[in-house]
Amino acid sequence: MTAQTSWAALWFLPFATPIAIWVAWSDMARMKIPNKAVMALVAVFAVVGLVALPLPDYGWRWTHLAVVLAIGFIANAAGLLGAGDAKFAAAMAPFVLRDDLVLFGYLFAAVLLAGFAIHRLARRVPALRARAPDWESWERKDFPMGLCLGAALVFYLLIGAVWGV
Repeated sequence: MTAQTSWAALWFLPFATPIAIWVAWSDMARMKIPNKAVMALVAVFAVVGLVALPLPDYGWRWTHLAVVLAIGFIANAAGLLGAGDAKFAAAMAPFVLRDDLVLFGYLFAAVLLAGFAIHRLARRVPALRARAPDWESWERKDFPMGLCLGAALVFYLLIGAVWGV
């Protein structure tokens, strides 16, 4: 198993983290991931990636965005996830090393299970609901996937920063 290089992860982490928090918050509050957040994450990769990655790797990582966007478009058309989720997943894709797809898959699965359980439990606690009474995700049956997408990206970059090669 490989991992994102520490160098790249340390470069990406401080820029991607606030965007991931923005996406998680927005998706829980309004059940929407702003296009500005998606474009901000793409811009981070476009600029920081030039410093963080060797040029050939940087170029190839853009194909990750295209592939995940195509898959996300199909998944959205099939009703499996929202358009914002598909776009944000595509924006995240260049940050993930191709050799880390299995690692990222396990990480995302764990984050998704934990995020779903915590969100569903939290919305049953009146004191927590009172702190964010207008959040749409408290009332809707669908799940704010941006919460888990953003968290998975941050955890992946943290793993890379700490244990990367």
